[in-house]
Amino acid sequence: MQEITVAELKARTNTPLIDVREEYEFVDGHAPGAINIPMSEIGARLEELPMEFDVICKAGGRSAQVAMALEPRGYDVTNVAGGTDAWIMAGYDVER
Repeated sequence: MQEITVAELKARTNTPLIDVREEYEFVDGHAPGAINIPMSEIGARLEELPMEFDVICKAGGRSAQVAMALEPRGYDVTNVAGGTDAWIMAGYDVER
């Protein structure tokens, strides 16, 4: 599984970011530009996913599961280590 830090995520451009937390978590604060597709809905919404993207959750566990599940299906998925918690701890901007 590919993985990046929040600092590497902040420096990335042109790579979509999918936040797999539940909607109530997402609205409390997320990395700018993130698109919310909850982990519980990923299987039913595969047609919405780009073939290459970064994936984030609260702490990195759910997003790692999503990355591992999608890689065998041909998706180029990179997990964000530490998730949104690490993003916030680093002092980066949060959208609400």
